[in-house]
Amino acid sequence: MPGTPYDPADDGAQMEFDGRMSYGDYLALDKVLSAQSPISSAHDEMLFIIQHQTSELWMKLAIHELVAAKGKIAAGDLSPAFKMLTRVARIFEQLNSAWQVLRTMTPSEYEEFRDQLGQSSGFQSYQYRAIEYLAGNKNAAMLRPHAHIPEVHAWLDGLLHETSLYDEAIRLLAREGFAIDKAMLERGPSTPHEENESVREAWLEVYRDPRKHWPLYELAEKLVDFEDYFRRWRFNHVTTVERVIGFKRGTGGTSGVAYLRRMLEVVLFPELWSIRADL
Repeated sequence: MPGTPYDPADDGAQMEFDGRMSYGDYLALDKVLSAQSPISSAHDEMLFIIQHQTSELWMKLAIHELVAAKGKIAAGDLSPAFKMLTRVARIFEQLNSAWQVLRTMTPSEYEEFRDQLGQSSGFQSYQYRAIEYLAGNKNAAMLRPHAHIPEVHAWLDGLLHETSLYDEAIRLLAREGFAIDKAMLERGPSTPHEENESVREAWLEVYRDPRKHWPLYELAEKLVDFEDYFRRWRFNHVTTVERVIGFKRGTGGTSGVAYLRRMLEVVLFPELWSIRADL
């Protein structure tokens, strides 16, 4: 009948949830949506909290995918690893878009609640540190901000001393017959990766004959894709911070923009970038 409101129950939709699992139950929305607790009266503090909480959720998924991808590469099961690494790149694409929302907050609006943050700072994100360690950017000094949470410190210390995603890719090159330096294969996993000529030559051979080495070629491009989006995330972080606080020191005591710009110089998979000049 015209004008009669649509009732989803007429199409079989479940409308009563007493004793049944609902959407909110499954997603634990009571916990998720009650986790925003501004400590000032500033309107934009809610934006600041949600921006960082949602970023941490996306990073949780990125870690889930990176750990799984590393395991698949170690096992030589590359097809699932490609899907996982593609997903990680898209996660960072999502994280990049989130900066656009935070940039709607002006310096004046941030100053309304900045003092309430105390010494808390994004550089203390243990999930971000986990992503760095998983990718291969190992820096033991960055464990110290997490010493006050033993379980987090132990988890990160474990990642520091485990092989990284890139370590496993290099080991795969060796298993596929490429002449990788023995010292590179036997070095301690906690040692930061430095560009190595044998690794560079191996990737160069892969890129010079993609058809012969297609799985390795595709793996290389998935790694580059991940680092590409990761670099953009770092760059957008820098420009957002500069836009909002200029060159003030960070709340966590870092030099702020200067510290973040230094992070832009870190290259996760250096050989995969340097070989491009030789092709």
